[in-house]
Amino acid sequence: MLNSSRNNHPLNMEANWIKQKLDNYQPQSPKEAADLEKLLQLITSEINCFNRDHFTPGHITGSAWIVSHKRDYALLTNHIKLQKWLQLGGHSDGHPNTFDVGLREGQEESGLTSIKPLNDEIFDIDIHHIPAHGKEPEHQHFDICFLFEADQNEAFKRQEEESLDLRWIPLNQIDQFTQEKRVLRMALKSQKLLPNE
Repeated sequence: MLNSSRNNHPLNMEANWIKQKLDNYQPQSPKEAADLEKLLQLITSEINCFNRDHFTPGHITGSAWIVSHKRDYALLTNHIKLQKWLQLGGHSDGHPNTFDVGLREGQEESGLTSIKPLNDEIFDIDIHHIPAHGKEPEHQHFDICFLFEADQNEAFKRQEEESLDLRWIPLNQIDQFTQEKRVLRMALKSQKLLPNE
């Protein structure tokens, strides 16, 4: 069995793909710049960092920032454990292609079939604290988010075991639902990059 703390381990093709994406990512805040450095260090030094049982310091997750076709709404979930309005996402479960993870989680957590990527570039990164829950100790999620769009008119299906609520929220009203700095940052990014036409 491979040692999870072995330094400078060789990256497989998919892990190398996400590392190259991170190498090319342009952080837009000091927080993102610091998180980017830590993410790169984790990927290149911890071979099992994509596994959900890698708790020290944490593991890599993938998420989806999903906007409507008109780019004026984002689909957010009221996370049942964290009780916060967040983008859809989840654990990599050993899969190093976090683009695929974000798409999978977006589809699973919404039931939407119309989710399509707007590109395959990283949209946002963030490292955040996860409190202890059940048998899991407190740890960090090293999250990599990608940008998607979906049909706002398609009926979605909330996963009741993971979400208290799921809804399309106008980008200019997200601050009425959450003060999470990352969510507000992504709302601002999508407003800048994807203006209404």
